[in-house]
Amino acid sequence: MTFLVDMASWALFVAGGGLMLIGGLGMVRLPNFFARLHASGLVDTGGAAALLLGMALQAGWSMVTVKLVLIGIFLFFTSPTASHAVAHASLLGGLAPDVGAKRDDGPDAGA
Repeated sequence: MTFLVDMASWALFVAGGGLMLIGGLGMVRLPNFFARLHASGLVDTGGAAALLLGMALQAGWSMVTVKLVLIGIFLFFTSPTASHAVAHASLLGGLAPDVGAKRDDGPDAGA
């Protein structure tokens, strides 16, 4: 039974770390502010949830698990709220999203 819990928690650790890595790459590679904010906001919530769930599995049924669940609930509500607040503040500050921006879909884009 301990082996299954260890494997599940390590799978969650790898998934959460992978999501955080994808979010970091999205922050570097995406073209504009709003796309970067969207990528970081999504993977931050999912990656943190996976990491916290993996830690909760490692902790077992204890007060540590209760604290990890409370941290997860707090992050579940505050991360999207913070992303929305930053996006709204940037809109009020005059930064407009690139709605009609041209894309280059490759060498045969016109075909």
